[in-house]
Amino acid sequence: MAPDARLSTRFSNQARQATAPELALRRELHRRGLRYRVQVRIPGLPRRRPDIVFTRAKVAVFVDGCFWHACPDHCIVPKANREWWLWKFAVNRERDADTNKALADLGWAVVRIWEHESISSAADAVMTVVRDRRARLAQC
Repeated sequence: MAPDARLSTRFSNQARQATAPELALRRELHRRGLRYRVQVRIPGLPRRRPDIVFTRAKVAVFVDGCFWHACPDHCIVPKANREWWLWKFAVNRERDADTNKALADLGWAVVRIWEHESISSAADAVMTVVRDRRARLAQC
């Protein structure tokens, strides 16, 4: 069910980083004093890059769009080519699950934030995981 070449080219030109929700979360994390890296390649995780990375704490943050990642609350499946879209959303969910597993196997913690979540609660969730990971690493 892969898309034709024209559609594939159009999708490959879609913005994948520095989206408005991602930038808002990055600003809030920075305002709270957290320092991070962006779009870092993680050895052992080919072709996938987390949106926000805390390298020392080994925390990878993904800001998932409601449409592309099929948010159960907000994703509306297009009526045109419905079967293809259902396939595409399933593939994206499988890739997300595979990414989570691969990172966990490499010793990373994964935080997934929906684009519709409030920036404050998203930043709280990220800070909690980063703080816990840093505390655990300090004990070692």
